[in-house]
Amino acid sequence: MTTPTKIKYNAIDLFQKDLKRLLKKYRTLEDDLETAKRDAIELYHLKRIDNQSIFPIQGFCTEKIQICKIKKFACKSLKGKGSKSGIRVIYAFYCQNCKVDFIEIYFKGEKENEDRERIR
Repeated sequence: MTTPTKIKYNAIDLFQKDLKRLLKKYRTLEDDLETAKRDAIELYHLKRIDNQSIFPIQGFCTEKIQICKIKKFACKSLKGKGSKSGIRVIYAFYCQNCKVDFIEIYFKGEKENEDRERIR
């Protein structure tokens, strides 16, 4: 079996709503998300390189789907923070068809943990 070279990305409506709200405060988030796709998600899932930015969420992962949290998310709008911006991104990675669904994005200072009901 060959290793896929491209991940298909999608976002649920609630993720889009979260992103739109956060974009008012953090204007670089769309660019930052593109960087995270390349430097975190694709490294972790395609190249199997663990740079300690992505963490599978316990109790939600199966052989077919991995629910993960990006903890090290660099946000250019938060100067001086680097990858410790406090922005968290929750997504589902579908192993068989190499697809990502973004589920939730939030700022840790406003919300401590992911919405587990939304993940289900």
